[in-house]
Amino acid sequence: MRYRVVLFATCLALAACQGSNPYVASSRPLPPAPVQAAQTFDRSAYPAPARDYGRYRNWSWRNGQLPAGSASADPAQLAEAVSNALDQRGLRPARDTRGDLLVSADLRLERRLRQYRDDDDYPYGGYGGMGYRHGYYGNRYGVYGSVPIVRTYEVEVMVVRVDLFDAGSGQPVWSASAEADSRGSLAERADAVREAVDKAMSGYPPS
Repeated sequence: MRYRVVLFATCLALAACQGSNPYVASSRPLPPAPVQAAQTFDRSAYPAPARDYGRYRNWSWRNGQLPAGSASADPAQLAEAVSNALDQRGLRPARDTRGDLLVSADLRLERRLRQYRDDDDYPYGGYGGMGYRHGYYGNRYGVYGSVPIVRTYEVEVMVVRVDLFDAGSGQPVWSASAEADSRGSLAERADAVREAVDKAMSGYPPS
């Protein structure tokens, strides 16, 4: 009797499992895109195109102003150094019009700490073993050797910064700075200005 009751209950459970599921999946269609979506371009969704530096052919000073110099360097020297560096990279000064590139430059003096290693022998040590020393023999114990000396000194440097801007958009295109040790004479300081400008412009155009 108990077996029949268990079998009947099992059959009822199987019949319930084969019934319809009251939970039916359903979905709604997506709402239509707004009309302005077809005419809108999201620039942030795409990487910026690579800049074509080859289209820049000439240049002029930004705001029509020559670069600022310092007490140790004539602004005309800085302007000439920048102009020569641009010329070496195929950029010519614009004639009677604004150039493709607008250029600004400035120079300032700063101080730097330099270090150098003096490799001259500076002995150290104590008593050593048996041997001839200063005209006599004797038993001495210890170690002898030498150490290098690191010396620190301060120098004055010329720091040059060059900035290039797109003449059409006004956006910055490229900038760099470099420095060179400032020397004593006028000729040496002029050489330092040219050296700093050449270092700063060595990375243009970017590869």
